Amino acid sequence: MGAPWSHDRYCDAVELEISRLAGAAREADLAAPVPTCPGWDVATLVRHIGGVHRWAGGMVAARSERRLGLRDLGVKFPEDPADLLPWFAEGGAELLRALRSTDPGTPVWTWGADQRVGFWSRRMLQETVVHRCDAELALGREPVIEPDVADDGIDELVGNLSYAAAFTPKIKELAGDGETLAFSAADTGGRWSFRLTPEGFTEGPGAAAGDPGAAVDAAAGDLYLFLWGRRKLGDPRLAISGDEALLIRWVEHTAI
Repeated sequence: MGAPWSHDRYCDAVELEISRLAGAAREADLAAPVPTCPGWDVATLVRHIGGVHRWAGGMVAARSERRLGLRDLGVKFPEDPADLLPWFAEGGAELLRALRSTDPGTPVWTWGADQRVGFWSRRMLQETVVHRCDAELALGREPVIEPDVADDGIDELVGNLSYAAAFTPKIKELAGDGETLAFSAADTGGRWSFRLTPEGFTEGPGAAAGDPGAAVDAAAGDLYLFLWGRRKLGDPRLAISGDEALLIRWVEHTAI
């Protein structure tokens, strides 16, 4: 896994991704379905990510070391669809103000291992990237993710995966008898390896020493979208080898 970026770099990247998502949403029919989020339309997608921005930004602004809910933070959602995009833009601006005005080392509640503000600048980048891609897919476009953003996003997903079991219980059931998986980014050289044991999964350079039981190789952006469930097994952009049933097990247990 690579080293995380600086807090300022994450904030700048969050700003860019918020702008991209807003641009896609402006072009879209708010009632259009989002194929990668079954049951959602574009309006639901915008409401979701707008609420997440306000939630994270509110906790950072309050420097809260306990989890606050949307109600605790006074977050309200627009009733008129015409107000949705301005509301989203306003929430994004509030998030960026909170992040940029707070030292990344400041203690704050997070659901991951890193209990500091820096967790949220990174998390909000990757949360916004994946939903920007959802919005573009709803428009019938193929999203593009810069390789360095995708690499960092895979690192972030891998680093937080065990903690995500708090709201994705199936992760706790991701176990096995020594089976190994490897995921490789062809354009950046990134590689992430896992071993499934009766106690759960382990990750690291030695986790899939030798030939893995199953492997996926793709450009970093496509690998990112696969690991976030936006690319499916069988997609020609994914080079798959080994035990497909093992990959299916991985997909079913890591869907966040």
